[in-house]
Amino acid sequence: MSTSDTLGLLQDLVGRARAAGADAADAVQVDSVALSAGVRLGRLERLERSESGDLGLRVLIGRRQAMVSSSDRSPAALSELVERAVAMARVVPEDPHAGLADPAELATDLPDLDTCDAEEPAAGTLLEMVGRAEDAARAVPGVCNSEGADAGWGRSAVAFVASNGFSHAYAVTSGSLSAAVLAGGGDRGMERDYDYTSAVYMADLRSPEDVGREAGHRAVRRLGARKMKTCQVPVVLDPRVSRGLLGSLLGAINGAGVARGTSFLKDRLGQRIFAPGIRIVDDPHRRRGLRSRPCDGEGVATRRLTLVEDGVLSTWLLDCRSARQLGMKTTGHASRGTASPPSPSASNVYLEPGAVTVAEMLHDIPSGFYVTELFGQGVNGVTGDYSRGAAGFWIEGGEIAFPVAEVTVAGNLKDMFLNLTPASDLVMRYGIDCPTVRIDGLTVAGR
Repeated sequence: MSTSDTLGLLQDLVGRARAAGADAADAVQVDSVALSAGVRLGRLERLERSESGDLGLRVLIGRRQAMVSSSDRSPAALSELVERAVAMARVVPEDPHAGLADPAELATDLPDLDTCDAEEPAAGTLLEMVGRAEDAARAVPGVCNSEGADAGWGRSAVAFVASNGFSHAYAVTSGSLSAAVLAGGGDRGMERDYDYTSAVYMADLRSPEDVGREAGHRAVRRLGARKMKTCQVPVVLDPRVSRGLLGSLLGAINGAGVARGTSFLKDRLGQRIFAPGIRIVDDPHRRRGLRSRPCDGEGVATRRLTLVEDGVLSTWLLDCRSARQLGMKTTGHASRGTASPPSPSASNVYLEPGAVTVAEMLHDIPSGFYVTELFGQGVNGVTGDYSRGAAGFWIEGGEIAFPVAEVTVAGNLKDMFLNLTPASDLVMRYGIDCPTVRIDGLTVAGR
């Protein structure tokens, strides 16, 4: 189905919902294609291709709203979809904050973000990539086994129409490659590690050999890991794990949680939550960004937004509903699927780099912990309490000394944010990106 046909179908669906008694309505359609391949020890383990299509209709009668989705687009199924959605909206409880976006807030100038790679890779291309990645990982001296290598590609075509006048369609693609191996054996024990790369365009992925070698070297470096005594020391987080702190921040400034009063930052808007100089940015318009979007899930215009300026929390992440709850305006952060109403979510978020290199950051640490992997979900979004299993390397005399495992890093995110210092090594890789960071005063719990 062409883009114009899809938008026409959704427009017709919204019109039929209005004719059936809805005061307002919107409809979204998502058509997806996915291709994946995996090998282990040189043998094919998986080669899959899938296609899916879903359509969702949301109707509002007064302040009552209902949403129904279906993968069946036959005329009879769509008629039933409209009838069911309107019938549900007549009987559900009122939501005083429900409603479509104000027409004045809708996006009118939608940027081309180059988020769709038009060419679908051949299955043979993915198979070659995973083979090269695993071969490179297994060739690293000390690697003794493999958990395999995986590659994937996907495309999603999104179309959205609403009775407030908004109508738009766009497509996004993403590709990925990963490898995971084990190293060691005998008295040294065994350790596992991995590496991966992801990008909008397959051509922008790191080479399979680079991913494989890095996975192998990471695993070998962890051999001979020790368990440290419990202590309070500076903790340095590798970029692969430091980005998790941004994820915790985004959850804490999500407007839905703030409106419910379930965020540890619920009363901190306009106050200092990081050290002076810290700046955190949300940029939905980055070209080929993994989380870029020309508009949000309600058709509201998106823009580059500073979330934290000079250490001060400057905004919540708001969709229309949470904005109404808080007596504010939407920030254009609505995200949605076909089976649920909009909710706030971020786009491309990054912590701006600091002035010191990683070597300079480590230099004045007499004893500390460099974290390369975190485990578990020990983050309390209501209190900010933080406790996660960790592995990495011990720092002695400002240098990486030996591997460490089976310890826990604990603190509270309020204190962690205030004591965070970024290094200068920011690289945009994941969609949520952070440089190496140092946090003083954390507890490392071991033996």
